[in-house]
Amino acid sequence: MQSIYNLIMGFIKLLEPTHFGLMALASVLGIAIGALPGLTAAMSIALLSSITYGMDPEYAIPMLIALYASGIYAGSISAVLLNIPGTPSAAATSIDGYLLAQKGRAGEALGYARTASFWGGIIGVMVLAMATPPLIRLALKFGPWEYFVLAIMGVMVSGSLSMGQLQIKGWITGFLGLLVSMIGVDTLTLYPRYTFGNLFLMNGISLIPALIGLFGFSEVLYVMSDTSEAKLTVDPKSLKVGMPILQTLRYWKTIIRSSIIGVIAGAIPGVGEDIAAWLGYAAAKNTNKEIGKGEIEGVIAAEVANNAAIGGASIPLLSLGVPGSGAAAVLMGGIMLHGIRPGPLISIEKPQFIYDYIAMQLMANVMLLVFGLILSNLFVKVLLIKKDVLMPIVATLCVIGSYAVNNSIFDVYVAIALGVLGYILRIYGYPLAPFTLGLILGTMADENLRRGLMLSNNAIYPFFTRPVTLVLWLLIVVMTLWRSHRAKA
Repeated sequence: MQSIYNLIMGFIKLLEPTHFGLMALASVLGIAIGALPGLTAAMSIALLSSITYGMDPEYAIPMLIALYASGIYAGSISAVLLNIPGTPSAAATSIDGYLLAQKGRAGEALGYARTASFWGGIIGVMVLAMATPPLIRLALKFGPWEYFVLAIMGVMVSGSLSMGQLQIKGWITGFLGLLVSMIGVDTLTLYPRYTFGNLFLMNGISLIPALIGLFGFSEVLYVMSDTSEAKLTVDPKSLKVGMPILQTLRYWKTIIRSSIIGVIAGAIPGVGEDIAAWLGYAAAKNTNKEIGKGEIEGVIAAEVANNAAIGGASIPLLSLGVPGSGAAAVLMGGIMLHGIRPGPLISIEKPQFIYDYIAMQLMANVMLLVFGLILSNLFVKVLLIKKDVLMPIVATLCVIGSYAVNNSIFDVYVAIALGVLGYILRIYGYPLAPFTLGLILGTMADENLRRGLMLSNNAIYPFFTRPVTLVLWLLIVVMTLWRSHRAKA
């Protein structure tokens, strides 16, 4: 009963005009940004985190969550209309969505994409509400040994998601992120590491400017290096968008299957919305061979999975302090920027925050449903903005955002440097998600490694022999071998 009361209080707080208005604004921004090819949800969260730095966390965090949910959904708009996913998580949606648009059913595809996103998001949040409290109780029993292995697991699993040579590249970028996180004064010994005598590096690499660089500046460089222009080839008369909420439930088997896949994929550190969408789509295609030829069920399968993954990615984020996806990692950085530390102690330090977070996620999904309907036709026109006009605006926002966090021009240099690094990694096929996980989990791994060694008199065996650490290492080995086997098959 107390949990229900706390959840209701979280809803009541969000209905206050200022909370509601700011969440609505963020939801509209998320749809606008997510619909534009090349502008990812992770990049928009990083930018908004810096812009909301001076705001009360009670107002800022709901905005970030609304932006997250609507940004993941909105990638389906350009996926359907242009065959260009607005976000990577909408890549699977574009297969059937664009074929439907070419058949004169663009409005129908957009409507089902939005309602499928809503149902996937709602189911993901329901699982989040049920799974987080028991997982937090388990995590409270963790020692430094378990936290070290958990951090390494996040990076290893994230890096092993791709096949063949790309798997090695994922590990390389993951451990590169770990190395970058070590820059600055060591928190246990106060000894400067990798600072090269530079006073600005004593405080380490600021997280939000680093993420803005990785996801913002690198996107600008990547998009501008592509000389092609997106063109709308869909008949405008087919763009009347409805809200088939109940009609979507006719595909209830697909919704349940994709929701389960999405939640599980989201909860595994580093997997996230992109892979969840492809797994949900592949599972649906195994049962319906017409998917891939312009079927509504294909759109629903992908969109349910990538939005259910948001709730799944939030489970380890809240309970363990380990984000489940790249976008969730950036969201975690934004939450930490506002003085809230996700992890098992959150139930002690900020017990109401868990219920507030669940309420925010539910409200964000309702808003994407409503504003998606209102704004879909409007953003068709936004899609036609030329990139040589749009990208300079994005670059300017990246500079402002990275400077605003600490009022430091050095942070702008950090963002630009990591933007160039991110661009180089992308053009050579190195994924950025493992780098992000490594950057965020590096401090956790470093500190808990040395705490564990201190508590065990420099003995390393507890990192491998304690029951939970042993299970985590086995999971790492099993997942790595399974991916390697799939690569050879």
